[in-house]
Amino acid sequence: MNFQDVSFEAAAGFKNQLKASDLPEIVFSGRSNVGKSSLINRLVSRKALARTSSQPGKTATINFYKLREARLVDLPGYGFARVSAAEKERWGKLINGYFASDRKIALVIQLLDMRHEPSAEDTQMIDYLIDSGFPFIVVCTKCDKLNKTQRDEMTSYFNELFSENGYFWMPASAEKGEGIETLREIVSKHVEAAVSPE
Repeated sequence: MNFQDVSFEAAAGFKNQLKASDLPEIVFSGRSNVGKSSLINRLVSRKALARTSSQPGKTATINFYKLREARLVDLPGYGFARVSAAEKERWGKLINGYFASDRKIALVIQLLDMRHEPSAEDTQMIDYLIDSGFPFIVVCTKCDKLNKTQRDEMTSYFNELFSENGYFWMPASAEKGEGIETLREIVSKHVEAAVSPE
């Protein structure tokens, strides 16, 4: 897959604005400020394809980025964003509407901050992915922010939480590029499998 051949395609604020699902979709999910946009930018080797912000909750739409073989789908971040209850409800309906509308989801990349244990909302999202049967992996961002002792400790924690229960997880750093090549390989394999299922 050519990850550099990518462009912003559309932003959907409501379910009826969602793009038709005619390509395999790689979905990025995670709480506000976990680094979804930064990871997408690093994945496609572009500095500002996905807008990044230090202010949580800036992505209030589902953003679609088109590659030749697939779409990258950036969901609104959940969690501690300072938005109104009505806005949170709109986000919820939008995200639920996305997953419920028979999309060609090749892979969900669930992002967690490696410095912290998963929040209640993270756990709820992972449980939803498991119960719904969507293919997913967990990517723990900001691994470069940990010292060796902290990293060893959190690696053991996530191994126990995910690896020992049969779920794949990996550390990544959008800033340093750690894990990005592995992530490209995983995405490529899932897109290939979606295009030509055995």
